[in-house]
Amino acid sequence: MPHTPNTPEDDLAAIPPPQPIFHVEQALLGALLLEPQRLGDVTGIASDAFSTAAHAALFAAIRSLPSPDPLQHAKNTKWLDDVLTAARDQARGLSASYLHTLIQVCPWPRHAPAYARIIEAEHSRRRLRAAAQRITHTARDTSLPHRVATTLADADALATVVDNIAARFPPHSGSLPRTPSPPPAAPHDEEAVDEERLLLATATAYPSSVEQMRWLAPGDFTHPLNAELWQCLITLTRRDTPVDPVTVLWEAQHRGLLGAGAEPRELLDLLAEPAGSPQSWGERILQRSVLGVSHHVGRRIEAFTEDPATTPYQLVVGSRRALADLSAIRTRWQHATSPAPEGRPAPKRASAAPRAGPPRTTAPTAARTSR
Repeated sequence: MPHTPNTPEDDLAAIPPPQPIFHVEQALLGALLLEPQRLGDVTGIASDAFSTAAHAALFAAIRSLPSPDPLQHAKNTKWLDDVLTAARDQARGLSASYLHTLIQVCPWPRHAPAYARIIEAEHSRRRLRAAAQRITHTARDTSLPHRVATTLADADALATVVDNIAARFPPHSGSLPRTPSPPPAAPHDEEAVDEERLLLATATAYPSSVEQMRWLAPGDFTHPLNAELWQCLITLTRRDTPVDPVTVLWEAQHRGLLGAGAEPRELLDLLAEPAGSPQSWGERILQRSVLGVSHHVGRRIEAFTEDPATTPYQLVVGSRRALADLSAIRTRWQHATSPAPEGRPAPKRASAAPRAGPPRTTAPTAARTSR
């Protein structure tokens, strides 16, 4: 049977209906076309706050032209013709009939400030979504030479957007978003696991480095077993207990790690192959964690903006809580990468091993030799 092409009616049925903000924009534009003198009551928005190019062009034209005399405006359409002519420079598809439609669909011109407030709120949502998407993309962009610095700069820009929204829509107490947060992205990075194991082995060989690396937390590790073994090293060093592969194995047994699939011989072999320096491996692990948290924060905030039930006040509260998580790990990153203060010896680096450690904050370029 020959394929029957879609009819125009089928094409129209596939077009989603306009969002509520579209009708709000129509109401505001209709109010201003009917009673241009109300433009002075409309604050907080510019032409870029509108969701369509046609509406943005009309609002820009209305603002650019002097308001007509109300009596003359009621008698003729000269001012409306001027608005249409000016708007067509940016939106050629506009017609006089659409302007009259806008006037007809406006319920109450005196409600123009309320309409403008709604448009400002939705524009804030779109701005916040764009900033959240930017940091999410940057955190995963491996082509950037300084991913952490660029990602944290995007975090600052995101925080600025949140502050700007809060200035216009001060949050209420208890106004948390009800949108569930997306689950964290499950990392499947063999290189990350390999680096974590190298840190564990090198830190076991040089346990004094563990106390100097308070900026590294078990939650920064991608593999649960590696995170638990790092906690074992922290516990042993803080108890001033001798540290070597055997004592770490004993602590791991008390934590129930051997029953979770880790064999004693495997752990001893893992901890007996130090390479590079603990500081270098630790910075690599923390760098990956900073980028992972940044990516998740961006996804959380984006999820808030995509929920139409989330109010501007809830967007502010939810975004600030998400950014607080990033701020905490950012502080640890600054501690890890800041030079040691004068007068205090820098952390002792381990001697060179068969496997070279990576640079402090950039990915190694040379291929690593196999263990």
